[in-house]
Amino acid sequence: MYIAMNRFRVVPGFEEAFENQWKAREGRLAEMPGYIEFHMLKGPKAEDHTLYASHTVWETHGHFVAWTKSEQFRAAHARAGESKVQYLSGPHFEGFDVIIHEDRSGKRSASEAA
Repeated sequence: MYIAMNRFRVVPGFEEAFENQWKAREGRLAEMPGYIEFHMLKGPKAEDHTLYASHTVWETHGHFVAWTKSEQFRAAHARAGESKVQYLSGPHFEGFDVIIHEDRSGKRSASEAA
C-alpha cells in the first residue's frame, strides 16, 4: 500500500472556509484503479495556524502516480487557484510506502519490501 498526505496550515479564521471548500469538492478518487480511501484530518491549533492533512490510501505507489497524471486529478484540482482560504504556505506533500499493516481484527501483514 501507499499513503499520500498533504499538510495544510490554515490561517486562523479561515478554517470554516477551508472545510466547506473540501466538503463541496467533487470527489473523483473513486474513479481511479487502486484507490482505497480518503480522509481529511483536522489537527491541532497553533497561534498562527490550524493544521489539516489530507490522507489518501492507494494499493501501490504506481496507482497514486497514475492519479496525479489523470484527467480526474486535473478536474479535481481545476478550481484550486480560486480559493479564498489563506495559508501560511502551500500544501506540504508527504508520501509513504506501508511496510506493516494491521487490520481491525489484529491481522498483521508486512510488505515484501520491508
